Amino acid sequence: MRTYAIWAAVIAALTVPLAAAANSPLLAWRDPVYIVAGFAGVLSMGFLLLQPVLVGRYLPGLSPLTSRLCHRWVGVVLIVAILVHVGGLWITSPPDVVDALLFVSPTPFSAWGVVAMWAAFAAATMGLCRQRLALRFKVWRLGHTGLATVTIVGSVVHAMLIEGTMEIMTKTALCTLVLLASARTLAKLRVWDIRRRS
Repeated sequence: MRTYAIWAAVIAALTVPLAAAANSPLLAWRDPVYIVAGFAGVLSMGFLLLQPVLVGRYLPGLSPLTSRLCHRWVGVVLIVAILVHVGGLWITSPPDVVDALLFVSPTPFSAWGVVAMWAAFAAATMGLCRQRLALRFKVWRLGHTGLATVTIVGSVVHAMLIEGTMEIMTKTALCTLVLLASARTLAKLRVWDIRRRS
């Protein structure tokens, strides 16, 4: 029963915000490319919830190896979703994206989004190049987790500042879950203590 409850809660956390966004009246005035870009952003927040859940091994029925593999693949899909999100916005409004990338945009949420994006790219690069970096595992994990934390915090602030298709209650709930899951996983793994024996 507990297993079904956990999986149902995770699925609801991922799908309810999407359903709420799909019913937004603001979609009626948006181009298809912009809508796809927006939903890619919503999906990205869902993937950010999955990542600490997988690292912390909170999903019953998944072995440690399966959780690790899923974490990697979700990370890849997250990067793709971010690229679709930014790429779609570029197609619909290149000047706004350029201003955001140059940190001269008048909208505060843009800077948070750009910082989160680059941190996500850096975290993914560290994940893909772990062997080549030749770092001790605990040092590598500290760097990877630090970048992931910047991604999470930046993404949450970015999402909360935007008044768009995401419904405010479901958006707030999803962002809160992302922060809570991340904090719990960090506390569980104690990645900051590189001297601690495993």
